Amino acid sequence: MAHPKRRTSSSVRDKRRSHHKLTPKAVTLCSNTGELHLRHKAYVVDGDLYLHGKVAIKNFSKVAAAAAPDTDEE
Repeated sequence: MAHPKRRTSSSVRDKRRSHHKLTPKAVTLCSNTGELHLRHKAYVVDGDLYLHGKVAIKNFSKVAAAAAPDTDEE
């Protein structure tokens, strides 16, 4: 195992850790729907999928919900 030749001072250690902070996600208010959403991501409002302020898919439902397992086991 490697061992440090000199002790790392608290100022050096804290300078290294200064960049470990989290940044808030970029959230935008849509001008068409008035909904808050993540930038560059599609979002659902009242069952419709919006992308870049325009309706991408009407009556959108998630794929996992649409592919419900069959209960016709014999």
